[in-house]
Amino acid sequence: MLYLVKTPWWLKKLYPSFTWTIKGEDKVLYLTFDDGPHETVTSFVLDELKKYNAKATFFCIGKNVAVNKELYQRIIDEGHQTGNHTNHHLNGWKTNKKTYLEDIEKASELIKSDLFRPPYGRITRSQARQIMRTEGVPSRIIMWDVLSGDFDTSLHPDKCVKNVTDHARQGSIIVFHDSEKAFERMSYALPRVLEYFNGKGYRFESISQ
Repeated sequence: MLYLVKTPWWLKKLYPSFTWTIKGEDKVLYLTFDDGPHETVTSFVLDELKKYNAKATFFCIGKNVAVNKELYQRIIDEGHQTGNHTNHHLNGWKTNKKTYLEDIEKASELIKSDLFRPPYGRITRSQARQIMRTEGVPSRIIMWDVLSGDFDTSLHPDKCVKNVTDHARQGSIIVFHDSEKAFERMSYALPRVLEYFNGKGYRFESISQ
């Protein structure tokens, strides 16, 4: 499986309207979790975050919110942010613009947020322009600076930890997944990442609307 753990500078320059990092003078990191909510996995994440008073941003799939409404509300009640991740986890490169936008609109019925992350990070320029000028859908496209790689079933959990601790810097947006597929690696890596950066004086904040 090929993917870039650290987003290169030139890719960020190609898509300057997307948010890749959040610059500031404080030692802050931005943990994000894609694909939930999942009854077991998201609950684990919330419990771990609470240990460090860490806040995060959850990019939720609409159909998962529909069957886990109480858990979705828990995310909000505990001070975290949510974002739209489409209703059916659509790949923008393989989906026409009309279908893609309708799927985002459907998710927006349950996910009240101005933040959007395209599944797989795959979105066309045309889709992005359409999203940004359509009322009723999130207009701020949030990408990332560091991938933990927890979705990669061939990866040892220790490597997920190293991916984050080696590459995250002040202002980094970091991707984990609160999904069943990623749980084995994420559940190992997340506590260690929280402990490591907490020990270095960092705090974890959610991405503001």
